[in-house]
Amino acid sequence: MADADLDVIIRQLAKRQHKSLTAAVKARRARYLALAAKAKDAAGKQRLRQMAKHALEEGSAAVKRLRMSADNAADSYARAMRRAADGLAAEQATARKKTSGKPSKSATPAKP
Repeated sequence: MADADLDVIIRQLAKRQHKSLTAAVKARRARYLALAAKAKDAAGKQRLRQMAKHALEEGSAAVKRLRMSADNAADSYARAMRRAADGLAAEQATARKKTSGKPSKSATPAKP
């Protein structure tokens, strides 16, 4: 993992968080549905079912936002590293061009 680039690591961590958050959302929904099944009156059942529905919707939205944020961060990092590498390559190319393109004054033969 020492040789892995950070954008790959960001994506891996986001994937783990995505799975655990999704599992937590499903567990919360299941809890509300279990409470709805135990409810004595119809209004209570309906209220708990609605809470389960909202918990799933809000949790899914949070999971989606987390995933999107991690992808954006990983893409941004990868793009910045490509720009830095391209800039470094351009600097090295201009430095080589300067040193090899002009003959130095000491290299020219002196006139008597």
